[in-house]
Amino acid sequence: MKRTIHGEEHEAFRAVIRDFVTKEVTPHYERWERDNLVDRDLFHKLGALGVMGFDIPEEYGGPGPTSYKYQAIIAEETARQAVSFGHYGVTTGIVLPYLLKLADDEQKKRWLPSIASGDTVLCIAMTEPGTGSDLAGIRTTARLSEDGTHYVLNGAKTFITGARNSELCVVVARTSAPGDDRRFGLSLLVVPTDSEGFTLGRKLDKIGLCSSDTSELSFTDVRVPVENLLGEQSEGFSYLGQNLARERLQIGVGSVATAAAAIDFARAYVLERQVFGKSVAAFQNTKFVLAECATEVEAAQALVDKGIELEESGELTPADAAKIKLFGTEVAGRVIDRCLQLHGGYGYMLEYPIARLYADTRVSRIYGGTSEVMKTIIAKDLGL
Repeated sequence: MKRTIHGEEHEAFRAVIRDFVTKEVTPHYERWERDNLVDRDLFHKLGALGVMGFDIPEEYGGPGPTSYKYQAIIAEETARQAVSFGHYGVTTGIVLPYLLKLADDEQKKRWLPSIASGDTVLCIAMTEPGTGSDLAGIRTTARLSEDGTHYVLNGAKTFITGARNSELCVVVARTSAPGDDRRFGLSLLVVPTDSEGFTLGRKLDKIGLCSSDTSELSFTDVRVPVENLLGEQSEGFSYLGQNLARERLQIGVGSVATAAAAIDFARAYVLERQVFGKSVAAFQNTKFVLAECATEVEAAQALVDKGIELEESGELTPADAAKIKLFGTEVAGRVIDRCLQLHGGYGYMLEYPIARLYADTRVSRIYGGTSEVMKTIIAKDLGL
């Protein structure tokens, strides 16, 4: 089906990104996966391309308000070649919006220009060893000093994406006791990753998304200036909820793009592969499987495209985003599994892109809120 959300300017941007991926990413990607880290210079190149600072005002070196469609195109074009920009999506799609919404003028002058250029890359530290989806259970503390000039940060985080390639980390910490409301007392602190006492722990081995680092962090008496408090003290929990719809839309966008890419890889393979004297594509089962996959992906794409339009008009609700994430990630899981099956034993070999897509997509049903959490949100929207 013809998509209708893009104009000529979007397709011109798509061509630029496709060329960039071909020249600057694909030739290096196997090494990045072995290293579990993209080259830091990639973010400088993305900054020069003008895509590190979407929505950053022009006065701070950004392009100003920018349609989310451009970020979606980046997700589609990286998926097309079964690669990624490391934790680029975390920086631009998840962390940067917090700074744009919550930073005061002084903070914007201090941080935004270097983010737009790619000199500063961002990560966010929420999850703890004993706290995943239940953010109200965060135990990392930030105690205000007696003279009121800084916070003293102590605690540990895990599953933190991109910390080794970032200069600033938004840390969610408890600045006051929760009392009767467990969600009260959390604050967002912007912490330079080279701060004394900010320690990068183990680089965790993952089954997928191997081009981005995922690490443990620990904080031992890290001094964070009060000028680095983002928004109001103790209101962090409410802030974290403000960007979840966009984050879940982003996961849905990436998942559907990856599923579409899987179909392209499988189609190319079955047309070429010969079995019993004819191509795998000639078998009725192959045709039926790919027909089912194509139909599912187009349905999911229609849902995603509607979500992109709602996000652009400011009408995307938490329940909308939950539906997009739930359906998009579940479809991707089913479709990529079927496309791998059509590759036979070669589908299990990492030299084939389908194997990477299979491993990469599994976590999409976990991070950003599990599928079970999405179902709970949707059920609540139904009044259940």
